[in-house]
Amino acid sequence: MKQLIFALLTLIIAPLTVSAAEAAKFEEGVNYQLISPAVPTADSATIEVVEMFWYGCPHCFHFEPLVTEWLKTKPADVSFRRVPAIFAEQWKPHARALYAAEALGSLEKLHKPLFDAIHVDKRRIFDEFALMQFVTEVGFDADEFKAAYESPTVEAKVKMATLATRDYGIDGVPAVIVNGKYRTTASMAGSQEAMLDVVNFLLAKERAK
Repeated sequence: MKQLIFALLTLIIAPLTVSAAEAAKFEEGVNYQLISPAVPTADSATIEVVEMFWYGCPHCFHFEPLVTEWLKTKPADVSFRRVPAIFAEQWKPHARALYAAEALGSLEKLHKPLFDAIHVDKRRIFDEFALMQFVTEVGFDADEFKAAYESPTVEAKVKMATLATRDYGIDGVPAVIVNGKYRTTASMAGSQEAMLDVVNFLLAKERAK
């Protein structure tokens, strides 16, 4: 009986030991950075995860399938937002396109197809003219999309994305922000896959508070 109890305790303790070892690998200032001051989140009732990206970025393109898989098992207490990083005027058309598609309730109609068109098909879809041609190909009404693209609501969101790029303190993409308090990148985490391990660690850190 004692041997059975010992075996059961070993099975219980072993995963905890591994978990602690994994957690020890993630250090502030190494694998993630503290954002100071913290940036308010869109939904204070959840732990917010924000992906900062640009459609023209090949690293963001390769990160996207990993994010898609992670979202399939996203905990119920976690909310997720994609925010287009804006480091230059040339990045704004993509941001406008994202928010226009979002306003029309069809972000998924644009999101992966635009990534694929730029990085798989090698199409140069970087300005308003090229975007307007592209969105009709993926099923948007040209007039409706243009109206949304030029709307005050989208303009306001683009300005907010510009401020978020600054306030989160990122210097490249992709970057992931957890609850407005922490940022991590592939170079900090060690790889794009490890970025999401760091995100999960930070989510647990926030739940423990």
